[in-house]
Amino acid sequence: MKLHEKSFVEIFADGACSGNPGVGGFGAILRSGEKVREISGCEELTTNNRMELLGVISALEALKKPCRVRVTTDSNYIVKGMTEWIVGWQEKNWTNSQKKEVLNRDLWERLLKAAAPHDMEWSWIKGHNGHRENERCDQIAREMIKKFRASCGSRVKNA
Repeated sequence: MKLHEKSFVEIFADGACSGNPGVGGFGAILRSGEKVREISGCEELTTNNRMELLGVISALEALKKPCRVRVTTDSNYIVKGMTEWIVGWQEKNWTNSQKKEVLNRDLWERLLKAAAPHDMEWSWIKGHNGHRENERCDQIAREMIKKFRASCGSRVKNA
């Protein structure tokens, strides 16, 4: 590899929520050549879309230098958001086609910032369809929900 060539990184990410809103978790896999890293997180009161976004954001923020990145997700919300809607939202001062404020603006702005240094490719795949990395990310996200509930006791079990 030449010094000026960017590394290629594949990111797979998924989010899950128990209740919507409710306790949520995300999982992401970063893969570059033979190197593989899993990351995860959770929140007490969130939505599925926020967890989907945080999975991708967290993975991008884990990168230490500009790369060529392919994000694979089962979230049309993310893929269409980044490839079709985001420019219009920004041009209309973060309002959507219904002239309402774009939901999760804070995370969309964070995603834009995290993606900016990289050469990005966005790929949608059907969820719960046997895609190995997507299934693993879903498993990680659901494990995070379970761990969060176990660590917080009964105060969130019925959320």
